[in-house]
Amino acid sequence: MCGIAGVLNETEPRGVPEAGLRQMILALRHRGPDEFGLYRDAWVGLASARLSIVDLAGGQQPIGNEDGSLWIVFNGEIFNYPELRARLEGAGHTFATECDTEVVLHLYEEDGPDCLRSLNGQFAIALWDAQARSLLLARDRLGIRPLFYTRQDGRLVFGSEVKAILTQPGIEAHIDPEALEQVFTYWSPQSPRSIFRGIQEVPPGHYLLARQGDISVRSYWQPDFGQDEPGRTDDEYFEAFEELLTDATRIRLRADVPVGAYLSGGIDSSVVAALVATRSDTPLDTFSIAFSDAGFDESPHQRRMALALGTHHQEVFCTHGDIAQVFPDVTWHTETPILRTAPAPMYLLSRRVHEHGYKVVLTGEGADEILAGYDIFKEMRVRRFWARQPDSQLRPMLFARLYQDIPRLGSNDDFRRAFFGQGLTQTDAPDYSHRIRWQNTTRIHRFLAHDPVNGHGAGWQGRLPEAFSGWTALGQAQYLEMVSFLSPYLLSSQGDRMSMAHSVEGRYPFLDYRLVEFCGRLPDDLKLRGLTEKWLLRKLARTLVPPEIWKRTKRPYRAPIRRTFFGGDGRPDYVDELLSTRAVADTGYFKPAAVERLVRKAKSEAELSEIEEMAVVGILSTQLVDRLFVRGHRTPPVDDLTPSLKIVDATTLAAA
Repeated sequence: MCGIAGVLNETEPRGVPEAGLRQMILALRHRGPDEFGLYRDAWVGLASARLSIVDLAGGQQPIGNEDGSLWIVFNGEIFNYPELRARLEGAGHTFATECDTEVVLHLYEEDGPDCLRSLNGQFAIALWDAQARSLLLARDRLGIRPLFYTRQDGRLVFGSEVKAILTQPGIEAHIDPEALEQVFTYWSPQSPRSIFRGIQEVPPGHYLLARQGDISVRSYWQPDFGQDEPGRTDDEYFEAFEELLTDATRIRLRADVPVGAYLSGGIDSSVVAALVATRSDTPLDTFSIAFSDAGFDESPHQRRMALALGTHHQEVFCTHGDIAQVFPDVTWHTETPILRTAPAPMYLLSRRVHEHGYKVVLTGEGADEILAGYDIFKEMRVRRFWARQPDSQLRPMLFARLYQDIPRLGSNDDFRRAFFGQGLTQTDAPDYSHRIRWQNTTRIHRFLAHDPVNGHGAGWQGRLPEAFSGWTALGQAQYLEMVSFLSPYLLSSQGDRMSMAHSVEGRYPFLDYRLVEFCGRLPDDLKLRGLTEKWLLRKLARTLVPPEIWKRTKRPYRAPIRRTFFGGDGRPDYVDELLSTRAVADTGYFKPAAVERLVRKAKSEAELSEIEEMAVVGILSTQLVDRLFVRGHRTPPVDDLTPSLKIVDATTLAAA
C-alpha cells in the first residue's frame, strides 16, 4: 500500500515544483513510510509514499515502462499479478521489477484503460502517458482505496487523501453544506462529493482521463444483482461459493511480509481466519478489540475463536477515555464528519498491529453486503410481508423478533406501527428498503443552521442502473447499501483511513470482485433464508468454526458515545470547547441553541436516543473538521526524504 499524489498542468507546460511534490508526500507519509518517489516533466508531477509489501527491494515508485513513455504511481495491491505477468511476458514485455505495480503499467500498454477490467485487487492508480500527454486516474471496483482531485487555475491536483491536495498553493478547504447534509443522512458524503467544496473523489469502479484540458470520468464496473437462470442446485452453488472464497483468501496472502487477521467475534472474520489457519502451514497472528463497556464487548467470542484456531492472539482493551483521547486524530484521518465513534477503536487496533510489526491484515468486511447480513434487509422483508396485509395485527410483531434488544418493540404496538409503518404500502419506491433508516437519520437535520437543500434522496437517485427495476427487492436493497454506505463510510472511515493511519493494509476476501459478482447472481434464499442471514456462509462456517460462533445472531459493531464524551472517565477539554455556544455560533454550521440543549441533556446523564448520540458525534466531528482543515490545516513538517527518495526528472526532455 501507498499514498499517491500529483499535479497536472492541463493546457500548458509550466512545470511542477519539486518542493510542492515533497509536501504532498509528507502529508501522506503515514500511508507509506518506507520509500518515497517523484516523477517530474514539464506537464506533470507524480509523487509516491510507499508501504513496501511485494518486492521489498525493487518496487520503489515511480516506475516506468521500457522506453520511459509511461510512468505510474500506485496505491494498492493486484492479487492476480503473477498470472497477469506470465501473460504479458508471453506477449514480449520485459520487467525490471518483481512487483505488481509494473504489471499494471505493461497491461495498460496492451489494453489502455480497459486493462482495469483484468485487475483483481484494491487500488488507486495515477498513470502518465508522456507521448499522448494524458493522465489516467483510476479506482478499484468497490472503492477500497481512496482517490481525490480538484481543478484550480489550469491544474488538476490529486491525492490519496485530501490533506495532500491542501498542501498546494491556492487550494483551501471549505465545508460543502450539501455534503454535510448527506453526512447527516447517509453517514458520509455520497460519491463523487467530498465534504469539501470543489474537491471530488473518483467514484468506485471509475476512471478519470485527463488530456489537453479535457477531463472525462467513466465507469468500468458496477454491482449487478440480476439473478442466474434456474438450473443449479443449492449444493452446486455452495461448492462454487466455497471455492471462490477460498481462492479469494489464498491470493490475498500473497506478500513478502507476514499477514495477520482481525477477529471480531462474528462469523465473517472467523471464517476468513479459519480458511487461513486450517489451510496454511504459516502460524497466524490475530487481533481484536475488547471494550471496558460490557454493552459493546465481544471479547469472549474472539478468544473462543482464537483458541479454536490456535492463533497467536493480541487484544486491544478500549475504554471510554481511550476513544475520547484519539477522536481528534481519528477525525484528522477520516477527513470528514462521522456519526459514530466506531472508527476510533479500529484506529487503536491498527496501531497495535503496527506495533507488532505487521503491515497486512485480512478482515471480514463485505460479507454483510454481498450475502444480505444486515438487519435492514430483514426489516425490508418483514415490511413487504406486512404490506400485503396492512391491517394485520400479527405481522408487525415480527419486528420484536427481529430487534430483540429494543424492549419497546415487544410491548408497544403503537410504536411498532408508527415507526415501521412509514410508507408501508409504497413497495414500488426504489428506496423502499432504506427509507426508514434515511428518514430517521435526517432527524439530525434539525441541528443544521441551513435549510436542507436536496432532502434524503440526494446522492443515489441519479446513479440507479437501468437494470435496477428488474432486480428482486433484496437485490435492490443490496445495491443501495453498497453505493451509499459500503465505500463512502465503511471502507473509508472504518477501513482504509483507520488502518493506513498506522501504515497497515487491510485486505478483504469477501470483496474479491469475482465473489461479489457471483453472490449478486445468487437466488435470494441462498443469502437471506426467511430471516436467517448469510445462509451460504453459515453452511460453510459449520465446517470451520465452533457452533457458538456460527449460530450467533449478528451483532452490529459499535462503540460507546455518550459516556465517551460526557462520562465518568473525565470529559476531554476539546469537547466543551468545540460544543460551546460561542464555538458553534462561530463556525456557523449548526443552531447554537439546539446544540446547547443537546449538550445539557448529555451532561445530565439522561439517556440519549440513538439519533441524539449520532448528533453529538456528527456535530463534534464537524467542529473538528473545521478546526483541523478549514481554519488550521496541518502543514507537513519539513523533513529530509533524501535517503529513501527516488527522483525521475524528465523536465528537459519533456519540454523539448
